[in-house]
Amino acid sequence: MLNLTQIRHCLGVMAEMFPDAHCELNHKNPFELVIAVALSAQCTDALVNRVTKELFQKYQTPEDYLAVSLEELQQDIRSIGLYRNKAKNIRKLCELLIHEYNGEVPQDRDELTKLPGVGRKTANVVVSVAFGIPAIAVDTHVERVSKRLGICRWKDSVLEVERTLMRKVPKEEWGVTHHRLIFFGRYHCKAQSPQCPTCPLLELCREGKKRMKARGEHVSKS
Repeated sequence: MLNLTQIRHCLGVMAEMFPDAHCELNHKNPFELVIAVALSAQCTDALVNRVTKELFQKYQTPEDYLAVSLEELQQDIRSIGLYRNKAKNIRKLCELLIHEYNGEVPQDRDELTKLPGVGRKTANVVVSVAFGIPAIAVDTHVERVSKRLGICRWKDSVLEVERTLMRKVPKEEWGVTHHRLIFFGRYHCKAQSPQCPTCPLLELCREGKKRMKARGEHVSKS
């Protein structure tokens, strides 16, 4: 497991590698972000952005999503995986926003998780990105990078990863750390082909060292 000094070094390197790390889901307001994140489950941000480009022109309020049939909404998001279930959740989400929250997206994470299709990760993204409230959303990239580097344990649950990161990273840095971990995992420490040979964190990375050793390559010390 990495100590706090090593974790600080890793996050500093990620900051240098990805100084402009940010939420890549296109949105103009909290409501659009909720819809975009809900659509992004098991789907790439790039695909979601292609779909929401037209979707957000057609639907701008919760009422808009309820003014059409379920079949029409399904057709509008058909290219996205699990589109049938996501369309149902979006309609239920919009109904709840209208009836319980006066059509406004709540800023409280626990309230957000009451919305259909909105789990803890989605809620953390929304409160952090839309409202600037400190939170760390643990998606597949954040979990993978945290475990490969040894910031967390391999057996840790998603919630345990989140809590560990919250303990080891200053609260005011939670939001930007979330984005840097995602960019590092999405563009460098990829699931299938991590760029271990050229990784500036290789010397600290337990997983990287194992991969290099398995390939018969030497890990030089700086």
